[in-house]
Amino acid sequence: MSGNRGVIYQGPGEVEVTDIAYPEFELKDGPGVNPANVGRKVPHGAIVKVVATNICGSDQHMVRGRTTAPAGLVLGHEITGEVVEAGPGVEFVQEGDLVSVPFNISCGRCRNCKARRTEICLNVNPDRPGSAYGYVDMGGWVGGQAQYVLVPYADWNLLVFPDRDRAMDKIMDLTMLSDIFPTGYHGCVSAGVGVGSTVYIAGAGPVGLAAAASAQLLGAAVVIVGDLNAERLAQARGFGCETIDISQGDPAELIEQLLGTPAVDCAVDAVGFEAHGTGSEAGNEAPASVLNTAMDVTRAGGAIGIPGLYVTGDPGAVDDAAKEGSLSIRFGLGWAKSHAFYTGQCPVMKYHRELMMAILYEKVNIADAVNAVAIPLEEAARGYQEFDRGAAKKYVLDPNGYLGTG
Repeated sequence: MSGNRGVIYQGPGEVEVTDIAYPEFELKDGPGVNPANVGRKVPHGAIVKVVATNICGSDQHMVRGRTTAPAGLVLGHEITGEVVEAGPGVEFVQEGDLVSVPFNISCGRCRNCKARRTEICLNVNPDRPGSAYGYVDMGGWVGGQAQYVLVPYADWNLLVFPDRDRAMDKIMDLTMLSDIFPTGYHGCVSAGVGVGSTVYIAGAGPVGLAAAASAQLLGAAVVIVGDLNAERLAQARGFGCETIDISQGDPAELIEQLLGTPAVDCAVDAVGFEAHGTGSEAGNEAPASVLNTAMDVTRAGGAIGIPGLYVTGDPGAVDDAAKEGSLSIRFGLGWAKSHAFYTGQCPVMKYHRELMMAILYEKVNIADAVNAVAIPLEEAARGYQEFDRGAAKKYVLDPNGYLGTG
């Protein structure tokens, strides 16, 4: 049997690449595995040899100790790979297929999956609706920052690339299909971005940059990205975005300097619960800041997409309320302006095929937009450290040498 190596969360601020079990078509007990999932048979699954697996900001929340993730968890939910074994219940996916793995694990059978709400599948996580690989409270499915990973319901979940050679030529772009590209796109779609829109994207991390590129793809007239990080703002300007440094003043006033009005048509929160304040408060954590800013700068009747992560348990929060996910948002302001709010995980399968085609036919260069950089799996700890320090890069791990880092 082949060996396997994976990135393990050891505790706040620490990850380590170690030997882990090779996948089997049955869920085993381990850190974060709900007891109801232990022993669950997965004849409908496929074992995937990982071609590329990315470090995500959501992973970083766990590694910072800002969730209730247990030590020993195998990390990673952004997975692209090659099928090396299909279970006896798999009919259409074949060995050798190059595939994108949506970070949402879904069954394809429940009422939510049938309604294209794969982010809240009812059958894969005994804790709550919705599941993901290598993530806290998501059922205990083993993460994909590894050489091999098990994907359940393979016929349903896997997106097979139509041409292997063509896909490998675009693999640094296509690896973004597992999460951040559809997530940024979903934020824009749910915010109502369209031709001629003016859009405010809060956050210039990889999801924010993916949202900015998505807004351009959807025809926005002006895309404004706000952040504190000068390097990340420069990355956004590099593909045609306007930017504001929110430490320099009130975001509405900074937007007015660009547009002649303090309001945009729609906004996207690509930051989440570790947000900081603006202006003189930019150095302080303020978990409701982005949501309140979005309501402030979005025109009456506009919409706000919220793909940024918010959690129900944050041990490192600034106050007791925030530790339980209770934030002091100005909901009355949003109500008075008749805003629409759209929250939750992105249902990746709703978008990934269309975005794959946009990549293959060169309608978008998402790897360039997020500044994707490939590093060996064994250097995962360095990638996490540099990402945590604010590097304007999207780190792509190369567990099996497909990307030439070995």
